[in-house]
Amino acid sequence: MSQEVISCELHDFVEVVCMYNYRLKLILKDGQIIEGKAIDIVNSPERRECLVIDGDTRQHIDLTRLSKMEVLTPNAKFSEVIFE
Repeated sequence: MSQEVISCELHDFVEVVCMYNYRLKLILKDGQIIEGKAIDIVNSPERRECLVIDGDTRQHIDLTRLSKMEVLTPNAKFSEVIFE
């Protein structure tokens, strides 16, 4: 049984946004847009890695659903990551 995962390089970017609690604009593969502050990476009950985002509500976003991550925090280490 194989499970879809993101590359180690892309995972590193997700770890950095959590470490610095960057404000993000996430664009998911289905076109949905989510904005909020990066909090942590957790495992779901289904053993999927999820980015915890604190916006209007706290959400868990499966990392494999990400299409693009824009950093809204000024003077961040990077500004955009594409997950294609």
